[in-house]
Amino acid sequence: MFIGLISDTHGSFDQGFREFFAQVDELWHAGDWGGGSEFVEGISSFKPVVGVYGNCDGSPVRYSYPGYQFFEREGMSILMTHIGGSPGHYDPAARKLIENLRPSIFVCGHSHILKVMQDRYYDMLYINPGAAGKQGWQLVRTALRFKIDSGKISGMEVFELPK
Repeated sequence: MFIGLISDTHGSFDQGFREFFAQVDELWHAGDWGGGSEFVEGISSFKPVVGVYGNCDGSPVRYSYPGYQFFEREGMSILMTHIGGSPGHYDPAARKLIENLRPSIFVCGHSHILKVMQDRYYDMLYINPGAAGKQGWQLVRTALRFKIDSGKISGMEVFELPK
């Protein structure tokens, strides 16, 4: 399964991201979508989406997506939430979910910092795709894509656009 991962769009989903995600099977959105229901529908009509709402999202997103998702793909369990922190410094709510659910992959957004690393303490892969939107302090807008097959991740690619 080919996955596209994005977060913190804050109302921007440019053609460059559409092209980068053109071949993915599923898009994961780790919150702070921004925009109204038309923006959310525009992304969800582009590709099947698994998503969560973020702290900046209003009713249109919160009605469509929960605060966290726990799901499986190709033999891996995935926990996604918007505010997660990072290995060694998890948000308390995220840490509780991690400890209770024990995912193979933990996905979050919020920080606008692209980071992919193995968390040896919880034996999981930590993924934050950074921020795809124009709002925020980041200098470059980022997204990820990768393949999951039989419990393994491969082909992780980073996409960047200038802010």
